[in-house]
Amino acid sequence: MKNKIIPQGYLYTKGYTNYIFVLLFLLYMFDYIDRSIVTSMFVNIEKDLGITHTQSGLLMSAVYWAIVLLTFPVSILVDRWNRTKTIGIMAVLWSLATALCALTGNFMQLLFTRALIGVGEAGYAPGGTAVISGLYPEDKRSRMMGLWNASIPMGTAIGVLLGGIIATRLGWKHAFGLVALPGLIIAVLFFFVKDYKTVDLSFTDSQNKRTKMKVNDITKEFLSRPSLILTYFGFAAVVFVSTSLITWLSTYFHVTRDLPVEKAGSMASAVMVLAIVGAPLGGYITDQWRKTNLRARLLLPAMTSLLSAVFLLIALWFTKGTVQYIFFLLMGVTLTAFVPAAAAVTQDVIHAGLRAMSYAIAVVVQNLLGASTAPFVIGKLYDIYDIKTALSLLPFMLMLGAILFYTGSHFYLKDLGKTAKIKLEAEV
Repeated sequence: MKNKIIPQGYLYTKGYTNYIFVLLFLLYMFDYIDRSIVTSMFVNIEKDLGITHTQSGLLMSAVYWAIVLLTFPVSILVDRWNRTKTIGIMAVLWSLATALCALTGNFMQLLFTRALIGVGEAGYAPGGTAVISGLYPEDKRSRMMGLWNASIPMGTAIGVLLGGIIATRLGWKHAFGLVALPGLIIAVLFFFVKDYKTVDLSFTDSQNKRTKMKVNDITKEFLSRPSLILTYFGFAAVVFVSTSLITWLSTYFHVTRDLPVEKAGSMASAVMVLAIVGAPLGGYITDQWRKTNLRARLLLPAMTSLLSAVFLLIALWFTKGTVQYIFFLLMGVTLTAFVPAAAAVTQDVIHAGLRAMSYAIAVVVQNLLGASTAPFVIGKLYDIYDIKTALSLLPFMLMLGAILFYTGSHFYLKDLGKTAKIKLEAEV
């Protein structure tokens, strides 16, 4: 590694950097395959186990509740120990937990094993975000975050599609067993990946002396960044919508269009998979726009969230048939375009030694208020009313997200100026 050319702003050669990125991408993809495969099997599981729509929603919520409980302590381990080894351990855990779902015989057993998947996944998003922030230069940060986050819709779409197909042909238990193995193989490879050195938690005080951060200094670092706090809550509003659609869109198509489960799952997958275009495109546009306007990191999330709200409102409230599906597809492109820019904000305006912790807080907020709440809330509304009524509130959540991101953009430049510039060192 020492004798190879390392481009300016990079820690390693481009080849090795891209190898790490590919592993990160594949792990995130299998993360979401394991997480979302259950959604297109709800009809089969409900019939087999005799559970309600609300209980089906809990099978998704359980994953996110476990993530909420553990992501913060795991992020401390990521920041203070080793990002890549922590990621490897977590990926092994969630893959084994997915396999265990195939061995369950009742609702409580399945709920418990789904929660174990969340135990494993708790450290991945903060760890992966911190690794990518360290691997690539700041002016490429949104772009690479966008490419990495394209693995989310890809994994979601594959999970939803495979769930419907395998459940129909082999039974729902087989689906869990078949998707567990590939992620386990990638997880093992990650134990041999290099990481950047742990960043010393210190700051320059008013007398120009280096002082080690204490708990109150770390707390102040976060609370003094309004753009960061607003970004966390903006994340939660949009994630509430995306998780609701990941969980219930195939059911919506099945019920409202009287389609077979496999066909409904395919249609929902197509909507979600279009984020493969939206996430990288959002990252690319942000990095280009940021060359002339630094506030682009939060202005673009505000614009794409508002656009998604309009598309979803038209789809759910004003159209039917083919026209409705076209608007669902348009929303599929714009819905996750906010992620790379917003994720970059969580790294831009915080001390380099706290990056995993920063994204962990984003994960806690978005999962507590968004991802873990959404499947249960929509499932409950479905039980009380119907699936169409349950999904009708989602455009207004997107509007709330747009307002939060736009407000945060007014604080971003000031918060960026407060943040210490620290040069990272690569592991040898």
